Amino acid sequence: MLRYLPFLLVLGLWIYAFIDCLNTPEEEVKGLPKVVWVIIILLFGEVLVGPVAWLVAGRNRRGPAGGSTPAEWHRNHRTTFVAPDDNPEFLKSLKAENRKDEALLKDWEEDLRRREEELRRREDQSRSDEDS
Repeated sequence: MLRYLPFLLVLGLWIYAFIDCLNTPEEEVKGLPKVVWVIIILLFGEVLVGPVAWLVAGRNRRGPAGGSTPAEWHRNHRTTFVAPDDNPEFLKSLKAENRKDEALLKDWEEDLRRREEELRRREDQSRSDEDS
C-alpha cells in the first residue's frame, strides 16, 4: 500500500493545482494567461513541474485589499453571532410556527369530531332500520 503513496500524492497535487487554476479569477493570475497555466499544469503534472510552478509563481496569494469579503456591503455590515435562544427574531418565528401548528391541529380535531359524529349517525340509522 505504501508503494502507491507517492503516486497518490503526485495525483492529489496535480488535481489540486488544476482545480485551483480553474477557480482563480483571471485578474489574480500572474505571469502567463490562465489558459497557458492550465496547459502547463496538464502537460507537466506527472513530473510535478506544472503544479509546483502554478503554486509558486502562477497565482497572486495575497488576500483582497480592504477586507476578507469581496462585497463592500459585507465588509461594512459585519454581524455578531447570537445564539438561537437569545435571538428575538428566531423566537418570534417559533411562536408564529407554533400558532400555525395549533390552528392546524384544531382543524384536524374538528374534522375528526365531524367524521365521528357522521359515523355515529350512520350506525344509529342502520340500527333503527334493522329494528323496524
